[in-house]
Amino acid sequence: MPDKKDSPPSRLGLVSGYGSFPLELAASLQSQGVEVHTVAAREETFPEIERYSASTCWLHVGQLGGMIRAFKAANVDAIIFAGKVRKLHLFRNFRPDLTAIKTLARIPDRKDDTLMNAIADEITKAGIKVLPQTKYAGEMLAGEGSLFGPKSTKADFRDMDFGYIQARGIAALDIGQTVVVQDCAVLAVEAIEGTDEAIQRGGSMGSGKAVVVKVAKPRQDLRFDVPAIGPDTLEAMHASGCKMLAVEAGKTLVLERRKVEKIAEQYKISVFGLQSTTA
Repeated sequence: MPDKKDSPPSRLGLVSGYGSFPLELAASLQSQGVEVHTVAAREETFPEIERYSASTCWLHVGQLGGMIRAFKAANVDAIIFAGKVRKLHLFRNFRPDLTAIKTLARIPDRKDDTLMNAIADEITKAGIKVLPQTKYAGEMLAGEGSLFGPKSTKADFRDMDFGYIQARGIAALDIGQTVVVQDCAVLAVEAIEGTDEAIQRGGSMGSGKAVVVKVAKPRQDLRFDVPAIGPDTLEAMHASGCKMLAVEAGKTLVLERRKVEKIAEQYKISVFGLQSTTA
């Protein structure tokens, strides 16, 4: 969990991808008097990000040199990555600049961790620090125990415990971070398609009792790809017949929390915060 005594600096950079997390984080920082300078992905970021930013530079995915120059021009020396940038952009209409081309040429593979560490190293070499996504997330982070919706049954907890072990296994292999289970059998494993699609696929094979478990990677680098849930997660669960969602406390972002709580109550979906057993 982030240190409650941490207070944000007066000026901070934000690398904004897809989803509500960049908006919520930027709004929270702005409300605390932080001057937020955003580099936004043209293919991913919601245009509303400009409302919460002192400056916004719109770039295509892959323009790493452009990102660094934008932050330097804004006199930013620390940044946070927020929101998804789908990996499919590496294969569709990818527009890397020279800095990105050189960076990609040095790495042995295109696993998420390899890519993001190489990008962070390049940014750090430019004198800009990459901060954990959780550092100023505050109440956006999931707590422990029952969070929303009805209490879970013993069968739910058995599946949750089983799913946690399986999810940790695939996360360690950098495949995905989510599994769907029922009766201690794996119905679906998340890969490049993303969480919601894995939920839909797994839930459709269950009998209305499937449990979704989403975890952080072992030794998760909290600068990137912190697990997140939101209204879309629960809508996908309801549509496919999943009844419980378990996430790691302190390592999972709950986006649009009020909506999540309302949907959990409406659809009777249990949301539970697991205490992480390893680092």
